[in-house]
Amino acid sequence: MTDPGVTFINVIELPAEAVDEFIVHWRERAARMRAAPGFRDVRLHRALLPDSRFQLVNIAHWDSAEDCRAAGADPMVTASVAEAEKSAVAYPSLYRVVAEFN
Repeated sequence: MTDPGVTFINVIELPAEAVDEFIVHWRERAARMRAAPGFRDVRLHRALLPDSRFQLVNIAHWDSAEDCRAAGADPMVTASVAEAEKSAVAYPSLYRVVAEFN
């Protein structure tokens, strides 16, 4: 069995008209995070309806919580997140899989 690591899930609340610009900056942050130790993968999901409360959901997988936190502490990432917080409210947290069905 392989180590499942941890899952970072961040649901993001912002106006539908601000999503496209947010994605541009998210891609820059994701590229930076991708080079960090312990990074596995990341996907950004967009709501299908413009009136959805959470327009974006970011899901990333890391080897450990420590790796995720260290990558998030990168000065470029923190500056970019601070800028994003001007138009968006994020609800990030770390998770472990407790049940799975295939």
